[in-house]
Amino acid sequence: MSTKQAYVQVNGLKKHYGDGDARLTVLDGIDTSINRGEICVMLGPSGSGKSTFLNLIGGLEDADGGSIMVDGCDLTVLNPTDLGEYRRRELGFVFQFYNLVPDLTIKENIEVTAHLSKNPLNIDDLLRSLGLYEHRNKFPRQVSGGQQQRCAIGRALVKNPGLLLCDEPTGALDYKTSKEILQLMEDVNRTYGCTIIIVTHNAAIARMANRVLRLRDGCIVEDELNESPVAAAELDW
Repeated sequence: MSTKQAYVQVNGLKKHYGDGDARLTVLDGIDTSINRGEICVMLGPSGSGKSTFLNLIGGLEDADGGSIMVDGCDLTVLNPTDLGEYRRRELGFVFQFYNLVPDLTIKENIEVTAHLSKNPLNIDDLLRSLGLYEHRNKFPRQVSGGQQQRCAIGRALVKNPGLLLCDEPTGALDYKTSKEILQLMEDVNRTYGCTIIIVTHNAAIARMANRVLRLRDGCIVEDELNESPVAAAELDW
């Protein structure tokens, strides 16, 4: 049994779309907890509810039932203003597609979110840790896909968030670059101590996680603590 402090606690979480004959239940009473500082990997086929789960924890959608506690705060009772403050204070988002601003440099794309935080990381130090310092004055179109994803991670991290939510962060990358990004996330977790939730179709990535959640048809069918995570560099698929 882990003695770490529960950071994300979800109880009876429900979400559906549509009504009547068109009603689709996406999450059907999810219960789980994720400890502070863990890397959690969430697996499941398309349509199992993974991205919806991430959106609910990120305060991007409203739950239909249950509770979502993040660092002791129940998101389901927050008004829109307080939810916005939660996202500013607590969260970083990384997506499959980088969503960088094409007319801003790599450094400027990261700077644009730094002002959202009261305690942002030093941008030049972050650029160095991301391996982007020498590319800081280039535009996204002038760097590789992996470097763009590193920039997207930097944009999420510069706020110094407690929780990093990653939706298929390696989905658009080749094998070598995917491994580099996963190693970077491992380093981020170790260096900054943020809790990381990674949604992915790639089951091999689960080997680097402290916790593995597997969803099927809106229910958790596996919630396992991995006592011996494998280094990202050793993953193979």
